[in-house]
Amino acid sequence: MLKLSRRAAIATAAAASAWPATSKPALLGGAKIRTTAWPKWPVFGKEEEDALAKVLKSAVWNRSSGKVTAKWEEDYAKLTGAKACLATANGTSALLTSLSAMGVGAGDEVIVPPYTFVATINVVLALHAVPVFVDSDRESMQIDAKKIEAAITDRTAAIMPVHMGGAPADLDAILAIARKRNIPVVEDACQAHLGEWRNKKVGTYGLTGCFSFQASKNLNSGEGGAILSNDSELIEKCYAFHNNSRGRVSTGYNFAYVSRGNNLRMTEFQGALLSAQMTRLEAQTKLRRDNAAYLTSLLSKIPGVLPAKLYSGCTGNAWHLYMWRYQPEKFAGLPRAKFLKALSAEGIPASAGYSPLNKEPFLVNTLHSRGYQRIHSKEQIAKWEHNNRCPENDKLCQEAVWFTQNILLTDHASMDQIAEAIARIQANAPDLNKG
Repeated sequence: MLKLSRRAAIATAAAASAWPATSKPALLGGAKIRTTAWPKWPVFGKEEEDALAKVLKSAVWNRSSGKVTAKWEEDYAKLTGAKACLATANGTSALLTSLSAMGVGAGDEVIVPPYTFVATINVVLALHAVPVFVDSDRESMQIDAKKIEAAITDRTAAIMPVHMGGAPADLDAILAIARKRNIPVVEDACQAHLGEWRNKKVGTYGLTGCFSFQASKNLNSGEGGAILSNDSELIEKCYAFHNNSRGRVSTGYNFAYVSRGNNLRMTEFQGALLSAQMTRLEAQTKLRRDNAAYLTSLLSKIPGVLPAKLYSGCTGNAWHLYMWRYQPEKFAGLPRAKFLKALSAEGIPASAGYSPLNKEPFLVNTLHSRGYQRIHSKEQIAKWEHNNRCPENDKLCQEAVWFTQNILLTDHASMDQIAEAIARIQANAPDLNKG
């Protein structure tokens, strides 16, 4: 148990008084603060039912012959301000297709953050390239752009920032480095639908921008992905790669192979779902932003609760996740795991987020595999292991707390309940710590 300083104890008591803890926490037998269910996800209705039925009855279920997915691509490009959009089977395949079309391959390096979903590095490994981790900016929970340039080598083939939780990474700094060093940027915007940087949608700044429409995402088709690009030649390379090496044809079959490739196409069913889901996206985004701003105003008053910082260029967070850092020393040393358990007992679900991706055993095993050792010397691999230490990210992974996007599809009263629950736990932290 951490020992509270007198100053910290006074601050904790002052914060708790904003939400009087008139009863004991639910984890200790008190009545929980929230008893009603949170909004279910996904939200759907007649629009989705009609769209799916129309594709079903058409008997044209694949994108090669259909028009539904192609129409959705046009609509998403228009919504985001991109010149072109290519739908893919999922967000992972969008990233893989982008890197492949750029020629990333064996022996190359791709700069990535250590605080992200594993797909970000899986696509690098699938091409037999090496992910090079750049430490996190703990305050924003994004890649620390100030540390990117030092990680660049003559093998660096791409920089792949992730807009974690829907908040833009520091694009001004990242793009300046990329231009200076003539390195393409692939935006991993898989969590950032309608996120904005300086009033322009994320995913439109890099050579490509990649999105996911997996079941948890703010725009949802169960599985699905998309690539945005303003480079017409590159998007055609992406099309050929995702279409098993074949370029576009207006009619019939095409057996003229133009490049290496894979089958990573989206179906017409997914395109239909996305078209229907997109009718709700802007209103849902507005609601999430309103509730997130209000929740931040509440949580910022509680010592030991640090909402993730947004960079000055952020003009729109997509709020796929509401992310913040928990400081146990301001909660009488209550461990994060016990805090999350107490929060759940109050009817407020939360997650501890990611573990350090750069420390995953499978990654080290991959780099020591026969194929990688044919490309890289033992000295190069040892140097990689040394250089990919990310101490700030290690701390972040011990502090992070997430609320998922559906929590924000509610109202201010619900945000009040979240803040009240946290304050109640803080006021009763010594007793919770005994349990």
